[in-house]
Amino acid sequence: MQFSTARPDVVRAINQRWLLTFWNRHRGDHAVPRWQVIEAENISRMADSLSFLDVIRGEPELRFRIRFHGATIGIIYGATDCTGKFLHASKPEPERRDALAPYKHAVENGRPVYVVHDVTDRAGRVVHSERLLLPFSRDGETADRILASFEFVSPDGAFESRGLMQTLQTPPTLKLMAAIEPRAVA
Repeated sequence: MQFSTARPDVVRAINQRWLLTFWNRHRGDHAVPRWQVIEAENISRMADSLSFLDVIRGEPELRFRIRFHGATIGIIYGATDCTGKFLHASKPEPERRDALAPYKHAVENGRPVYVVHDVTDRAGRVVHSERLLLPFSRDGETADRILASFEFVSPDGAFESRGLMQTLQTPPTLKLMAAIEPRAVA
Protein backbone atom coordinates (compact mmCIF):
# COMPACT_ATOMS: atom_id res chain seq x y z
CA MET A 1 0.00 0.00 0.00
CA GLN A 2 1.38 3.38 -1.03
CA PHE A 3 1.69 6.19 1.52
CA SER A 4 2.41 9.72 0.46
CA THR A 5 4.33 12.09 2.72
CA ALA A 6 2.58 15.24 3.89
CA ARG A 7 3.02 18.28 6.06
CA PRO A 8 0.74 18.63 9.07
CA ASP A 9 -1.42 21.28 7.40
CA VAL A 10 -3.02 18.48 5.36
CA VAL A 11 -4.97 17.65 8.54
CA ARG A 12 -8.24 19.59 8.53
CA ALA A 13 -9.79 19.18 11.99
CA ILE A 14 -8.68 21.54 14.74
CA ASN A 15 -8.62 18.82 17.41
CA GLN A 16 -6.48 16.60 15.22
CA ARG A 17 -4.06 19.45 14.52
CA TRP A 18 -3.80 20.05 18.26
CA LEU A 19 -3.05 16.34 18.78
CA LEU A 20 -0.27 16.50 16.15
CA THR A 21 1.31 19.46 17.93
CA PHE A 22 0.96 17.67 21.27
CA TRP A 23 2.55 14.51 19.81
CA ASN A 24 5.55 16.39 18.40
CA ARG A 25 6.05 18.53 21.50
CA HIS A 26 6.30 15.42 23.68
CA ARG A 27 8.41 13.47 21.23
CA GLY A 28 11.56 15.42 22.05
CA ASP A 29 14.63 13.36 21.18
CA HIS A 30 12.74 10.06 21.25
CA ALA A 31 11.63 8.07 18.22
CA VAL A 32 8.03 8.39 19.44
CA PRO A 33 6.51 10.09 22.49
CA ARG A 34 6.01 8.14 25.68
CA TRP A 35 2.48 7.02 26.45
CA GLN A 36 2.72 8.50 29.94
CA VAL A 37 2.22 12.00 28.50
CA ILE A 38 -1.26 10.95 27.33
CA GLU A 39 -2.08 9.65 30.79
CA ALA A 40 -0.95 12.96 32.30
CA GLU A 41 -2.78 15.18 29.80
CA ASN A 42 -6.48 15.89 30.17
CA ILE A 43 -7.84 15.10 26.73
CA SER A 44 -11.28 14.13 28.01
CA ARG A 45 -12.93 16.86 25.89
CA MET A 46 -11.96 14.82 22.82
CA ALA A 47 -12.57 11.35 24.27
CA ASP A 48 -15.77 10.69 22.29
CA SER A 49 -13.75 10.72 19.06
CA LEU A 50 -10.67 8.87 20.29
CA SER A 51 -9.58 5.26 20.37
CA PHE A 52 -6.58 3.83 22.26
CA LEU A 53 -5.02 0.62 20.99
CA ASP A 54 -2.26 -1.65 22.32
CA VAL A 55 0.16 -2.99 19.72
CA ILE A 56 0.65 -6.73 20.09
CA ARG A 57 3.83 -7.93 18.40
CA GLY A 58 3.88 -11.53 17.36
CA GLU A 59 3.56 -13.97 14.57
CA PRO A 60 2.62 -13.65 11.85
CA GLU A 61 1.99 -9.89 12.10
CA LEU A 62 1.16 -6.93 14.31
CA ARG A 63 -2.23 -6.97 15.97
CA PHE A 64 -4.09 -4.13 17.66
CA ARG A 65 -6.13 -4.61 20.83
CA ILE A 66 -8.70 -1.93 21.55
CA ARG A 67 -8.15 -0.49 25.00
CA PHE A 68 -10.80 2.25 24.68
CA HIS A 69 -13.03 3.81 22.09
CA GLY A 70 -15.22 6.85 22.50
CA ALA A 71 -18.98 7.12 22.21
CA THR A 72 -18.94 8.73 18.75
CA ILE A 73 -16.85 5.88 17.38
CA GLY A 74 -19.29 3.39 18.88
CA ILE A 75 -22.22 5.13 17.20
CA ILE A 76 -20.52 5.39 13.79
CA TYR A 77 -19.25 1.81 13.78
CA GLY A 78 -22.31 0.35 15.53
CA ALA A 79 -20.38 -1.16 18.44
CA THR A 80 -20.99 0.12 21.95
CA ASP A 81 -18.04 -1.57 23.65
CA CYS A 82 -15.07 -3.08 21.87
CA THR A 83 -12.71 -2.97 24.84
CA GLY A 84 -10.34 -5.93 24.74
CA LYS A 85 -11.24 -6.92 21.18
CA PHE A 86 -8.78 -7.01 18.31
CA LEU A 87 -9.15 -4.51 15.50
CA HIS A 88 -8.49 -7.13 12.83
CA ALA A 89 -11.53 -9.11 14.00
CA SER A 90 -13.78 -6.21 12.93
CA LYS A 91 -12.79 -6.52 9.27
CA PRO A 92 -13.49 -9.41 6.89
CA GLU A 93 -10.42 -11.07 5.37
CA PRO A 94 -10.51 -9.42 1.94
CA GLU A 95 -10.52 -5.90 3.49
CA ARG A 96 -8.32 -6.60 6.52
CA ARG A 97 -4.89 -5.96 4.97
CA ASP A 98 -5.85 -2.55 3.56
CA ALA A 99 -7.77 -1.55 6.69
CA LEU A 100 -4.84 -2.32 9.01
CA ALA A 101 -2.09 -0.92 6.74
CA PRO A 102 -2.24 2.64 8.18
CA TYR A 103 -1.96 1.29 11.74
CA LYS A 104 1.02 -0.89 10.82
CA HIS A 105 2.68 1.99 8.98
CA ALA A 106 2.35 4.28 12.01
CA VAL A 107 3.90 1.64 14.28
CA GLU A 108 6.67 0.48 11.95
CA ASN A 109 7.76 4.00 10.96
CA GLY A 110 7.01 5.84 14.21
CA ARG A 111 5.19 8.57 12.31
CA PRO A 112 1.66 9.94 12.43
CA VAL A 113 -0.59 8.69 9.63
CA TYR A 114 -3.59 10.59 8.29
CA VAL A 115 -6.29 8.83 6.25
CA VAL A 116 -9.37 10.31 4.58
CA HIS A 117 -12.13 8.15 3.11
CA ASP A 118 -15.42 9.29 1.63
CA VAL A 119 -18.49 7.24 2.49
CA THR A 120 -22.20 7.87 2.04
CA ASP A 121 -24.89 7.67 4.69
CA ARG A 122 -28.29 6.00 4.23
CA ALA A 123 -29.67 9.14 2.56
CA GLY A 124 -26.80 9.27 0.05
CA ARG A 125 -24.98 12.22 1.66
CA VAL A 126 -21.18 12.19 1.36
CA VAL A 127 -19.34 11.95 4.68
CA HIS A 128 -15.59 12.55 4.98
CA SER A 129 -14.10 10.06 7.44
CA GLU A 130 -10.82 11.52 8.70
CA ARG A 131 -8.55 9.39 10.88
CA LEU A 132 -5.28 10.46 12.51
CA LEU A 133 -3.09 7.70 13.97
CA LEU A 134 -0.40 8.70 16.44
CA PRO A 135 2.18 6.14 17.64
CA PHE A 136 3.26 6.17 21.29
CA SER A 137 5.49 3.95 23.40
CA ARG A 138 6.35 3.06 26.95
CA ASP A 139 10.10 3.48 26.35
CA GLY A 140 10.16 6.34 23.81
CA GLU A 141 11.66 4.13 21.11
CA THR A 142 9.40 1.23 20.08
CA ALA A 143 5.79 2.11 19.24
CA ASP A 144 3.51 -0.10 21.31
CA ARG A 145 0.37 2.05 21.52
CA ILE A 146 -1.70 4.05 19.07
CA LEU A 147 -3.93 6.99 19.76
CA ALA A 148 -6.50 7.20 16.94
CA SER A 149 -8.56 10.34 16.43
CA PHE A 150 -11.67 10.21 14.22
CA GLU A 151 -13.59 13.06 12.61
CA PHE A 152 -16.70 12.69 10.45
CA VAL A 153 -17.85 15.67 8.42
CA SER A 154 -20.41 16.07 5.66
CA PRO A 155 -20.37 18.97 3.20
CA ASP A 156 -24.17 18.83 3.45
CA GLY A 157 -24.06 19.47 7.20
CA ALA A 158 -26.10 16.88 9.07
CA PHE A 159 -25.77 13.20 8.24
CA GLU A 160 -27.03 9.89 9.64
CA SER A 161 -24.27 8.80 11.99
CA ARG A 162 -25.85 5.78 13.67
CA GLY A 163 -24.22 2.68 12.18
CA LEU A 164 -22.74 4.72 9.31
CA MET A 165 -19.88 2.29 8.69
CA GLN A 166 -22.19 -0.74 8.89
CA THR A 167 -24.72 0.48 6.35
CA LEU A 168 -22.38 1.33 3.48
CA GLN A 169 -23.82 0.52 0.06
CA THR A 170 -20.37 0.83 -1.56
CA PRO A 171 -16.86 0.51 -0.14
CA PRO A 172 -15.24 3.69 1.21
CA THR A 173 -13.39 5.76 -1.39
CA LEU A 174 -9.82 6.48 -0.34
CA LYS A 175 -9.04 10.18 -0.81
CA LEU A 176 -5.74 10.48 1.08
CA MET A 177 -3.33 8.26 2.98
CA ALA A 178 -0.23 10.08 4.18
CA ALA A 179 2.53 9.79 6.72
CA ILE A 180 3.09 13.14 8.40
CA GLU A 181 6.63 14.47 8.59
CA PRO A 182 7.39 14.49 12.34
CA ARG A 183 9.69 17.50 12.45
CA ALA A 184 7.32 19.48 10.26
CA VAL A 185 4.70 19.23 12.99
CA ALA A 186 4.53 22.64 14.61
